[in-house]
Amino acid sequence: MRGGHDPVTAKLARAAARLNVQANASKALPALVLMTDDDRLPDPLPAVRALPDGSLVVLRARDSVRRAAMATKLMEIARACGIRVLIADDPELAVRCGAHGVHFPEIRIGEAARWRARRPRWLITCAAHSLSSCARSHAAHADAAFLAPVFATMSHPEGPYLGAFRARAIALASPLPLYALGGIDAKNAARLANAAFAGFAAIGGLAHDR
Repeated sequence: MRGGHDPVTAKLARAAARLNVQANASKALPALVLMTDDDRLPDPLPAVRALPDGSLVVLRARDSVRRAAMATKLMEIARACGIRVLIADDPELAVRCGAHGVHFPEIRIGEAARWRARRPRWLITCAAHSLSSCARSHAAHADAAFLAPVFATMSHPEGPYLGAFRARAIALASPLPLYALGGIDAKNAARLANAAFAGFAAIGGLAHDR
């Protein structure tokens, strides 16, 4: 595990791996996912390099020039370190840079079906905030969805969130594998132990300079 030198990343990775095994995740879905963020993680590369082999990175960047440049850097790391990369909200860039797939925001879930037909080997994920969104992601032939926010987040500390009980219930009822996203860190991950999630996704919880 390359992330073994970072004890916090390693702890969250172990918890995610246990969930992944329990859920018997299909298509060998990665257990741990780093979501990049322009504001909270302006330089994601140290955090990416600290990830365990087999992890996933979802590249999110508002500016198209920055997104393309970061995609090139991430694919270089991916080839050297055994991680996978999805491009959020930009399937055309995913094609150009040779990414492993694409991630769609909730408003674009319906596009997953078209890209599944065009790129059957891609890993395709969607954002979901409810069980109905999970069902729509499944109908669009996505491989997994990111259920959020599970806990209070640093970006919206006073905003509503699902909570462990409701998130677990949605994961159990979902027709496709889910990742828990939103406020996930090495401390509260235990509250989702034995839940029906394919793994954990995080921003600040995997930041290298937390």
